[in-house]
Amino acid sequence: MLGRGGLADRAWSSIEPLLPASGRRGGQWRDHRTVINGILWKLRTGAPWRDLPERYGPWQTCADRLYRWRREGLWDRLLAHLQTKSDAVGAVIWEVSIDSSTARAHQHASGARRRRSRADEKKGSLTRWTKGSDAAVAG
Repeated sequence: MLGRGGLADRAWSSIEPLLPASGRRGGQWRDHRTVINGILWKLRTGAPWRDLPERYGPWQTCADRLYRWRREGLWDRLLAHLQTKSDAVGAVIWEVSIDSSTARAHQHASGARRRRSRADEKKGSLTRWTKGSDAAVAG
């Protein structure tokens, strides 16, 4: 039974061949599909790992596999493969959206100095600094 937000059979059949073989080193591995559904649940809800429902297995297993596969680059390979495959059949619409909104920074975020630095004072800088609305003029 597919839970809300779980991996559908069609999606699972697309990524299953790309996952590492189960049963490496020693003990019994938890099923990849169960673990991926646990990872998806955690990412979708934003809940702490320790709140992962028992149906997904131990939270440590899901967290460990997420982090290990991220280090190995598996998630990037899965995304690239699925994008390429979807684009080949025309299932992806590539659109670019440009936002033209403007955000004003606070006056103190501009980075302009109000007075000379000590280094400039020692060197006798050629730049004349003024207060208020006057601009610095090279002299």
